[in-house]
Amino acid sequence: MKKFTDKSSNAKAAHKRRRPCLMAYTLNNYQPVICTIIADQPYFYMEEENIADDDDILGLEEYAHFEEDMAELKKKMDAYERLAKNYERDPSRRLADFCADAKIITGEKQETAFEEILLPADRITALLSNSRMGQALLDCARTHSVYLVESEQVATARYDRESGRILIHPSLGEAEQCLLAVRELRRHWQHRKGVMIHPLTFHPDHAIVINRAQVADQTIAMIRVGWELQLAGQRDVWEHIENSALADLGRAFAREAFTDFRSLANGKASSAVFESWFLSERCRHQDKKLIQAMLADHQGYVFTNEDASRHVTLEMISALGEQPFGKNYLAPYAQAIIEDPVFTEVRDRSNANFLWFIKFERSFRETEQALQSGEELSGADILSAPSSQETGKSDHGASIIIPIKPGVIHRGERGVQGAFLETGDDSANVIHVRFGEGKSA
Repeated sequence: MKKFTDKSSNAKAAHKRRRPCLMAYTLNNYQPVICTIIADQPYFYMEEENIADDDDILGLEEYAHFEEDMAELKKKMDAYERLAKNYERDPSRRLADFCADAKIITGEKQETAFEEILLPADRITALLSNSRMGQALLDCARTHSVYLVESEQVATARYDRESGRILIHPSLGEAEQCLLAVRELRRHWQHRKGVMIHPLTFHPDHAIVINRAQVADQTIAMIRVGWELQLAGQRDVWEHIENSALADLGRAFAREAFTDFRSLANGKASSAVFESWFLSERCRHQDKKLIQAMLADHQGYVFTNEDASRHVTLEMISALGEQPFGKNYLAPYAQAIIEDPVFTEVRDRSNANFLWFIKFERSFRETEQALQSGEELSGADILSAPSSQETGKSDHGASIIIPIKPGVIHRGERGVQGAFLETGDDSANVIHVRFGEGKSA
């Protein structure tokens, strides 16, 4: 009997040891549980406490302003989306544009009565005069005898400082010509205000920020003039912005300007475009162009002192935000711009590697030059001969010209006076000066 009882108890114990593991679980964290079934250590452990979901986190006090900002942004986006529906291109309009471009490509000249009267540059000038900022930029150009002219010598548009002309290619569309003219007019404005300094003048880190800020400011001028023309009834330019690569910047500007017209004057709309420009891939493209120019530059930058370069960079960024009308949109944020990684960091790995190489090469070159100049100064002190007053006597030696025999150079043969000869031409002469062999005075 005992034998059967022992077998029965052993079987029960073995069955308990072999029974399958039980798992405890929860559904959507609705009922947290404690599980200590597997061995003496828990497979997973969840305490009886309130687990904060994402919705609960957003409800905390420190996230209260975040909800308000999100609601305000959604309101702006919804308001502008209703307006943006008016700028969707009609399919028939796209077909007409395609046919017109095809005629231009095939060489068929398409003229209208308006084109026969006015030159393309005059047409652009007349169009820009409907914008307040565009008119101010034109007045600044006329003051310095700079005019818009058509030229096939440029691919798109270019401000030529030497001739005092802004060249625009005549085959571009009217809206594109207008935007390019505004970009070059703003470049001329920067030139006259003293903020069009070449970025290579600065320390490499500051040159990146300066180049970005200059290009971003020119783009902001294009967006603002396009919006003002849209308000004046000239919608073609803004429609071009909506359907081009500038659409993200145009919407950032319009979200602020459409909900509050005062953002045009106080600089809030321009600041939104400036920030959107730095958050886009445009930084990578501009950094690549500037770094290529750095690699080809052999002159070096003017501001060798990094602190001086930083101070001038701060002043330039503040001056870049100056507008013909309204407040300076960059002055309040200039200090933050040169410190915030959003504006200063080179995010592209290839550009960052090349920039590090440029800074290392220039630092190595400057260190090498400093060491060479130090050796020259120390060498001059070592090689200076004592004067006759210090020695109390002067030696008079004779000098003779020794002709070098052909075939003696670099063969280990000894020349006259048993001296080894240096590398040179076979017909060269050596001047041998004897010191200390003359009679003392």
